[in-house]
Amino acid sequence: MTPDSFELHLQRRGLFSSDTVAYDTGRPGYPEPVYDLLRQVCGLGPGADVVEVGPGTGQATGRLLDLGATVTAVELSPDFAALLETRFAGRALSVMVGPFEDVALPRAAFDLVAAATSFHWVPTDAGLQRCAELLRPGGWLALWWTYFGDPDRPDPFRDALTPIFEQLAPSLVDVFPGVAFMAGAHPYALDAPARMAEIDASAAFGPVRCETVAWTGRHAAAELRAMFASFSPCLALPDHQRRAVLDALEALATEQFHGVVERPYLTVVYLAQRRR
Repeated sequence: MTPDSFELHLQRRGLFSSDTVAYDTGRPGYPEPVYDLLRQVCGLGPGADVVEVGPGTGQATGRLLDLGATVTAVELSPDFAALLETRFAGRALSVMVGPFEDVALPRAAFDLVAAATSFHWVPTDAGLQRCAELLRPGGWLALWWTYFGDPDRPDPFRDALTPIFEQLAPSLVDVFPGVAFMAGAHPYALDAPARMAEIDASAAFGPVRCETVAWTGRHAAAELRAMFASFSPCLALPDHQRRAVLDALEALATEQFHGVVERPYLTVVYLAQRRR
């Protein structure tokens, strides 16, 4: 990553809390098979001590708590952190505000480090070393991302939306060539050899296991608008251009898709155990 691209990366990392409502309203949670993996492979359950990296507004946090974990959430945004503390008041949750790579946490004190569609915002090498330092020997790393699409399944909404992006916001097409931004798709998540090689290169973890969960997202038009509004490339647009894109997207969902859009999604999960 060049200095210029890293600076852009840091700028976009701080954009999410600029529209907390959109993020909270629009971002879907994660399919239950993800948590089945965490229970069966990583020992998630009552008494587990978990660090969650970049919880946002708690799409994964609530389920981790429901399954009995004690969660320390490390959140960059003070606004998101305040929302988490309100939403999960009285639960086994503590919230730390700041970059994951910098926040003070006890070493070798956790059973699981979990990051749900967030670890791409953390410097990879330093972030993985930090995960290893925080985990007890034999503890687990679990990184997962939702890819808002599926190359192997039809996606009529994507096909209808592409020309709207091309007309109103060509920069969105340039962000992810070939997928035209497609509702926050993370091609990063699908590059399993690269993600597994990064974890292997840290020399702190055992063999990496990769699992892909296919599922279908179902969104009302207003929810879909909020979801797109929460993605960093859209947040980075000038206000007038952003409104035009979101208005056209919501109109498409309402008129052509009768107010409810179903889209094929993939959640890709990477699991690795801390070397003893």
